[in-house]
Amino acid sequence: MRNPAHRALFDAATAGDADAVRAALAAGADVETRDGHHRTPLLLAALHDHVAAAEALVAAGADPDAQDERDDSPWLVTGVTGSVAMMRALLPARPDLKVTNRFGGISLIPASERGHVDYVRALLRETDIDVDHVNRLGWTALLEAVILGDGGRPHQEIVELLITAGATPGLPDGDGVTALVHAERRGFTEIAGLLRAVR
Repeated sequence: MRNPAHRALFDAATAGDADAVRAALAAGADVETRDGHHRTPLLLAALHDHVAAAEALVAAGADPDAQDERDDSPWLVTGVTGSVAMMRALLPARPDLKVTNRFGGISLIPASERGHVDYVRALLRETDIDVDHVNRLGWTALLEAVILGDGGRPHQEIVELLITAGATPGLPDGDGVTALVHAERRGFTEIAGLLRAVR
């Protein structure tokens, strides 16, 4: 990266130094400059959960949907990290809730898989994200929470949150298997009970 202002911006975003972010932008750095992996400064700030730096970048017009070579974007990354603070920092930039990752999933799906209860709750309350979005694997957030979750309390809470938000419990995966059947097969008694109650 030849432009010193751009290098300074990447360093500041990665380190979470909001003042240095603003200084680099004032020195002429492009808020949408990319590194060798096509990542923007905002994506790096999101990956490291540097909220103040992200807020400075958003204020400068950074794109929350700019995707890198792996199809990750600042907004999509919040579903992986489960950072509610970062999610809220990016909302003023009006992220496209339909942008998908390399698996064809929206931010709700990895969050549900990973058991990020607070994130899922906030996302469902504060956005109109599609609770029944289906990724390339044929899985919704509900299916992913059951198939890739461990059946513990966080995943139980997420299943309950998704159902309350209007998720379709009988929507099957690509093989025609529902979340209830997956839960029963895996011995997730509590989750199976939640799903039976709304059939």
